[in-house]
Amino acid sequence: MAKPFTPKVVTANALLEGDVIYQTATGWTRKLEEAEVLTDEADADLRLIDAIQQADLTVGAYLADVDTSSVAPKPTHFREAFRAKGPSNYTHGKQEEVQ
Repeated sequence: MAKPFTPKVVTANALLEGDVIYQTATGWTRKLEEAEVLTDEADADLRLIDAIQQADLTVGAYLADVDTSSVAPKPTHFREAFRAKGPSNYTHGKQEEVQ
């Protein structure tokens, strides 16, 4: 039996900066809370194809599961939570903004 489709976002890395980025309805953002949440499997597949074809902007695009029980989408896997926080070798970028 097929696994039911769960909400997802399209994520990748920005080609030039390497930052984690998320697809929105109109482009890309570095904030997960601004990402377009996809609840239809066919739509998610089309959005992923669109992201993969943007090889001049992105690298490594894929669908990531998110929890939509709160106002903003939240990662359901520790890998995505880690990626959303930014680099971990020292405080800069997203981690610097939080402090």
